[in-house]
Amino acid sequence: MDESEPTDQSERAGTSIRLHAADGHALNAYRVHPREPASGALVVLHEIFGVTAHIRNVCDRFAADGYSVVAPALFDRVRPGVELGYDADGIAAGRVLRDAIGWDASLRDVQAAIDAAAVDGPVAVLGFCLGGTLAFLAAARLTGLYGAVGYYGGQIAQFIDKTPRVPLLLHFGDFDPRVGAEDRERIRRRHPEAEIHSHPADHGFNCDHRKEWHAPSAAKALAITLDFLDRHRPPA
Repeated sequence: MDESEPTDQSERAGTSIRLHAADGHALNAYRVHPREPASGALVVLHEIFGVTAHIRNVCDRFAADGYSVVAPALFDRVRPGVELGYDADGIAAGRVLRDAIGWDASLRDVQAAIDAAAVDGPVAVLGFCLGGTLAFLAAARLTGLYGAVGYYGGQIAQFIDKTPRVPLLLHFGDFDPRVGAEDRERIRRRHPEAEIHSHPADHGFNCDHRKEWHAPSAAKALAITLDFLDRHRPPA
């Protein structure tokens, strides 16, 4: 892993770094450190739109709470540096990229990010949409984690029989057409060990760049998430 020069400080506080997956693939990631020594480390997994300004802002927000954060660019295997728009074209393009890469290759990239983040303390993974499903899969299949948080993971039901090996927190929106009430109930029944919270919101409610953004739900989910991370984080 090699760090580059800091990015534009007027836009964000992080740096662009290079990660290396087990199969030799090199990918970029956004990394940001807290001002004080880190209380732990967090891997943030992006939505189907890539490492956008919103995802970088999410990373900066968690860094302000004391976490060292790494957000891998999971689409670099096919289209390096992509940042898609929050519209129908962006969703369609993101699905093509997701399907071209596949879950196994994406998880290799997530593991590379976990390994890189671990130098700053115990690592948890947190993901949104596509990243929410990957966070669930990481909890079941990857190493080096103490916990996982998934926001509105649209494909979790597809992998419902996977068993998380670390504490798991899931957030869903009550009005999310991509994760309907039936799927949410199936996930609850199959994974009673998970902490699952429903919010009066749509898919993507945490993203203030989308029309589905719901500030009260985003704030409540953040508070729940910070508490979860604090409760389960082992001593560094």
